[in-house]
Amino acid sequence: HVQLVESGGGSVQAGGSLRLSCAISGRSNENYFLAWFRQPPGKEREGVAAMYTGFGGGNIYYDDSVKGRFTISQDNSKNTLFLQMNVLRPEDPAVYYCAAQRGGCFVDYAFNYWGQGTQVTVS
Repeated sequence: HVQLVESGGGSVQAGGSLRLSCAISGRSNENYFLAWFRQPPGKEREGVAAMYTGFGGGNIYYDDSVKGRFTISQDNSKNTLFLQMNVLRPEDPAVYYCAAQRGGCFVDYAFNYWGQGTQVTVS
């Protein structure tokens, strides 16, 4: 059973940076499609970035609102997923979630496993 635990959220000034981490456990050696989502206050959850962990990697997807500012990556052990967020804007505050699935569809209902979320605030 895959478990995901996010960390790294906090408060930062506009223009600043934060790095979110997602510790992944229970996944054996199977490949997964991993993603970061966020849910701003009073809004629907939205996809931020996603990547496939299979051999050779694969396509990386970014929402247009974060392209050039956010970077999704994983460590060599594939046990941690990261989201480096630079040039944070007033519209970026949200609860950020990491998610995983065996498929490859970048929509929230396709993901089977979710973390508890970590809060990001931009002042």
